[in-house]
Amino acid sequence: MNVGCVILACTLLVGASVGSKAVQPLKAPCRPGFSQNFYTVIVPRDVLHGQSILKDTTLSSERVKFEDCQRSREVGFISNDPNFSVRPDGTVYAEQEVANLSEPVQFMVTARGLHDPHIWETTVKLALAGHPHPLALTKVGFEDMLSRVWESQPRVIKFARKHQRSSSVNGLRRQKRDWVIPPINVPENSRGPFPHMLVRIRSDQDKDVGIRYSITGAGADQPPSGIYNIDPISGNMFVTQPLDREERASFHLRAHAVDMNGNQVENPIDLYIYVIDMNDNRPEFQNQVYNGSVAEGSKPGSSVMQVTATDSDDSTTANGMVRYRILSQTPHSPIPNMFTINSETGDIVTVAAGLDREKVSQYTIIVQATDMEGNLNFGLSNTATALISITDINDNPPELTVRTFSGEVPENKVNVVVTNLTVVDRDQPHSPNWNAVYRIVSGDPSGHFTIRTNPITNEGMLTVVKPVDFEMNRAFMLTVVVSNQAHLASGIQSSLQSTAGVTISVQDVNEPPVFPVNPKMIRFEEGVPAGTTLTVFAAQDPDHFIHQIVRYSKLSDPANWLKINRTNGQITTMALLDRESMYVKNNVYEATFLAFDNGSPQASGTGTLQIYLIDVNDNAPVLVPREAQVCERARPNSRINITASDADADPNVGPFVFELPSFPASVRRNWTISRLSGDYAQLRLRIPYLEASVYEIPVIVSDSGNPPLSNRSLIRIKVCPCDDSGDCSATGAVAAAGLGTGAIIAILICIIILLSMVLLFVVWMKRREKERQAKPLLIDPEDDVRDNILKYDEEGGGEEDQDYDLSQLQQPESLDHIINKPAGVRRVDERPVIAESQYPVRPSLPHPGDIGDFIIDGLRAADNDPTAPPYDSLLVFDYEGSGSTAGSVSSLNSISSGDQDYDYLNDWGPRFKKLADLYGGGDDD
Repeated sequence: MNVGCVILACTLLVGASVGSKAVQPLKAPCRPGFSQNFYTVIVPRDVLHGQSILKDTTLSSERVKFEDCQRSREVGFISNDPNFSVRPDGTVYAEQEVANLSEPVQFMVTARGLHDPHIWETTVKLALAGHPHPLALTKVGFEDMLSRVWESQPRVIKFARKHQRSSSVNGLRRQKRDWVIPPINVPENSRGPFPHMLVRIRSDQDKDVGIRYSITGAGADQPPSGIYNIDPISGNMFVTQPLDREERASFHLRAHAVDMNGNQVENPIDLYIYVIDMNDNRPEFQNQVYNGSVAEGSKPGSSVMQVTATDSDDSTTANGMVRYRILSQTPHSPIPNMFTINSETGDIVTVAAGLDREKVSQYTIIVQATDMEGNLNFGLSNTATALISITDINDNPPELTVRTFSGEVPENKVNVVVTNLTVVDRDQPHSPNWNAVYRIVSGDPSGHFTIRTNPITNEGMLTVVKPVDFEMNRAFMLTVVVSNQAHLASGIQSSLQSTAGVTISVQDVNEPPVFPVNPKMIRFEEGVPAGTTLTVFAAQDPDHFIHQIVRYSKLSDPANWLKINRTNGQITTMALLDRESMYVKNNVYEATFLAFDNGSPQASGTGTLQIYLIDVNDNAPVLVPREAQVCERARPNSRINITASDADADPNVGPFVFELPSFPASVRRNWTISRLSGDYAQLRLRIPYLEASVYEIPVIVSDSGNPPLSNRSLIRIKVCPCDDSGDCSATGAVAAAGLGTGAIIAILICIIILLSMVLLFVVWMKRREKERQAKPLLIDPEDDVRDNILKYDEEGGGEEDQDYDLSQLQQPESLDHIINKPAGVRRVDERPVIAESQYPVRPSLPHPGDIGDFIIDGLRAADNDPTAPPYDSLLVFDYEGSGSTAGSVSSLNSISSGDQDYDYLNDWGPRFKKLADLYGGGDDD
């Protein structure tokens, strides 16, 4: 039997599972090399030319991807199969014509940089799309087939000789001057025993010299090292452990033969080892729970969702071919099999009609994925859950709960909800298919009402948006229609209950009087006298069905110029109207009036009267500026530009006329005015020199009113010496600003007054001092604490230095001398229960001479007060009995006898130096 068929049969029959290998490796840093260590390329049948594949034919759109990590290296691909190779862009092509591809072909591709010693390898497997697979065998057949795979390996591989022209029976064949070693196939997950012999490497020169064999490459002496080894003497090559195709699908080793001295005897040969896939991985769903949706009412065959499971085994064999099926559906309404699944793609579609969201909103489907093309006897399975939500369509029109609604609204009110229109809709709440839209189709031509939808309850709130008038409409009959935001689904008709009538009653309320023209504008000249009737500002009562009396009052009159007749609304002036008043804005004066009726409750309305005041020439112009300066010597630029301001309006303002008065004569003699324009003139010196000083020049300004008004204004001009540029110098400015005679006299008077006040104050203080010295003090001057410095830290010499009678501090044996004490005699220690004496109250600002009188009065009151002891009596603060057994503290003597040595105080530092001098220096004394 062909070795390829045996290998394919093994891949179809393995049923052992080692669990899912779903743990994804961590993303490693970019490393140059192939993106995968094993590529499966499916060759479509349309590339076949009959049963053959022509030379240079691209076999598939799938590519072998090589990552150079953006190093832009030039890499070439070399295949160990003379029939197939890889182009630089990664496409797989036929290097020469291939008779057929009835069985999968597997070959090794090596990538080598043109200027880089590194090499990279990967395995490419070609399989014709849809080629048939042998029937599954039993478990016993698999064990037998597995042993045949091991036995089918070439037993001996000899080193190629350059002169050799024919192939041996051990598997070597001659083609294109190169010996091609057939690949060694090793099944993954073999149970051993290990090490297991694969082939024997042999040189024809082993009969002449001693040969030592070795192998190199990944899996031997390079990571992962130790998987393969070779007996250096016999050349037997072994695999030492089970292999995993999902970790590494192929190995490329090189066999070497050297003599006993290490000299190369044969050229190295390449050994390609392919790991044959076994079904050891379950299909794994990308998600444990899939969420899909389909609209209710969908036709059979409508796509719902797709589930996807992947198998780590070889996808070109049955080990990695996954098939899907539905295990269960919950609920079973309306039938148990509402959905089906494409066994190869995992697409779930509907197979029956009758999906209704209002009955079943979600289906739960258990989907099973099985490899081995769905063979439940040998394949491995896994399950996932598909949640199919039935999406809503607008197949239920909204229906109003009643045929007629009613409500009432007071007139002249807006944003008032008249009534709520309730509706029922069985579609999904808070969706466009459920949200109600209300329309008024008749009964409201003026647009007094609108219907807003409550977003929570879906009710229609009939609201007043334009005031209604009871005198014009006492009731409204509306027709409303309700629909959804979304259009009804195809074939669904509107319900008759989607239309209803609404009856609205208007309630009459007392409406305020209304001014027909508001605001009302009238025109008058300013200056009209008080008592002038301006207009009649009357209001009308809109309540035609009720006779009511309207009265008027003033609400706002900023200048208090107007009054209104309470009965008929006649407006009369109370003061002169002045257009230039601060209360007039843009020639308009506004006042607000109130009109109120005698209804219940009382209603009132306001009206605004606007009086446009026409200007009259009642304001004389005023000269501008009021101060200026010129040089004392006439210069071309020593001119003062003057103008005027007038509070009136045109035509009672400019052009102005400026002229100098004829008196005093010095004005016209020294100054002259020349006209510049209608509003401006120039004032300048007529004489060549004028002494530096400050001059007040009168100027007469007249406006253009009819009749014109004139005003005599003074302009204060400082005449000063100027520098070369025509500006006043600093000394000149000071000289020009000199004080006049009147100012100097005023300053002298102020100085005399200030000196007189100081003199009077000094005389008054001397008099008060004499009065204080003439009045004797009540205390000894030495005891006067007002101007003396007292010492509070002076210590006495001890109790022995004080001549005190300590017996006075003890509790007396008898109180007879106190009880029998005549009135007026001071007590010692008791406090009798009698009314307290009234002490004199010291004035808040006593005169210094009255302090003695105050002290005498206080002393007299204290002597006659039986409730408080005098200041010179002895008080008992703590009673210790009639006598004290304790001796005087002064009798205590120091126990220091001088025998004690205080020299150690000198060692205690500078803080104890004084103490050491007092006690440690006794011997020196």
